[in-house]
Order: sequence, then C-alpha cells, then structure tokens
Amino acid sequence: MKKALFISGGWDGHKPEQIVRIISEGLKPFGFSCEIATALDVLSDKDRLAAFDLISPCWTMGSLTPEQSKNLVDVVRDGVAIAGIHGGMGDAFRGNLDYEWMVGGHFVGHPHVGEYTVRIKDFASPITRDLPAIFPYKSEQYYMLMDPAVHVLADAEYVCEGRSCAMPVAWVRMWGRGRVFYSALGHAPEEFAAFPAMHTLAIQGFRWAAGVL
Repeated sequence: MKKALFISGGWDGHKPEQIVRIISEGLKPFGFSCEIATALDVLSDKDRLAAFDLISPCWTMGSLTPEQSKNLVDVVRDGVAIAGIHGGMGDAFRGNLDYEWMVGGHFVGHPHVGEYTVRIKDFASPITRDLPAIFPYKSEQYYMLMDPAVHVLADAEYVCEGRSCAMPVAWVRMWGRGRVFYSALGHAPEEFAAFPAMHTLAIQGFRWAAGVL
C-alpha cells in the first residue's frame, strides 16, 4: 500500500478540502492510504515526511519557513514523490525559488477565464493512457513561467492581447530521485465531474508519481 500525505489549506477560494477529498477518494481504489494535514507544521518533521511515498500540497498562496522548505525539497530529492494541481501546487508558495524549481513552473496569471482546448502531447506516457487527443475545458486558464527541462504531457493555446503561444497544462519531471507531476487544471471541485478527462489525468498522474502506474 502506498502512503500519501495531502497538505490542505491556504486560500479558501480553491476549496482545498473538497479538492483533496476528490483526489484522495480517487486514489484509494488503487491501494493508497491517504493522510490529510491541515497545517504546514507537518513540513517541519523531515523524518515523518520521508515515511510517505507521495506528498501533495493543496495550499494556494502559503509561506514556508526555511526549515519547512528545505525538508520538502530534500525529501523529494531523496525519492518521495510530489504531485498536485492548479494553484494548490502551482501557486502554493510564491517566491520560494527552491520549491518552484522543484515543481518545474509557477503561476503568474490567468487573463483568460472561459473555454479552451487541452491537447495531449505525449501519447506514450501511462499518465495519458485512454485520454482523448484533445478535450474541451472551461475554467481559469493558467499562464505559467516554466522550466524548459520539464516533460510536457499536455498543452493548450493561450491567446492574450492579440498574441498566442503553446502553454503547458500538465507535465512531469524528476527532482533527484523523486517523481514530480503537475496539472494546471482543477480550479473548482465541480470540474472533476464536468470534465472526466481532467479527473483521469490527475489520478493517473498521481499514480505515476507514486510509482504504481
């Protein structure tokens, strides 16, 4: 059985308790034991963190102490997986460069809120297995600053101020021996039911990070 730690809190607009409940319930049928922490104090205990197979921050706009930041970055480098979605991981600890480098990118804005199309870029990954090549989405579309070394699983065209670019939506990377998965999708809990491909992408990404897919 894989042990997952969810860290739930921060800005309440992202409904972290509901998001964590959806994802943890989605992982349990695949042999995950899920623990939920509602305070960042858990990151102060490095030995405790190291006992988990997967850590998932769901904590928009938080702040870590230097010790908490180092503990998290170090245990992932040593082999604990980290996975998350939307602002809960991509806008968790603004200005924490070590954390943002580990994740592989961070949120800078969402001038577009509405409909857009997600495009799968890597069909060979187990994370994208059985997903459609493209699928519609309607929500905040995150504009991210990226590490060009990440491996992009899915992207979308971002159109703003008369210009467009291919903006990564989901990616993976290694951080030392730890697997990292991130998806920018998932602003609101109801999106998991409205867009099943997004839900599948998240669950399979978390499973891959933990080494069970």
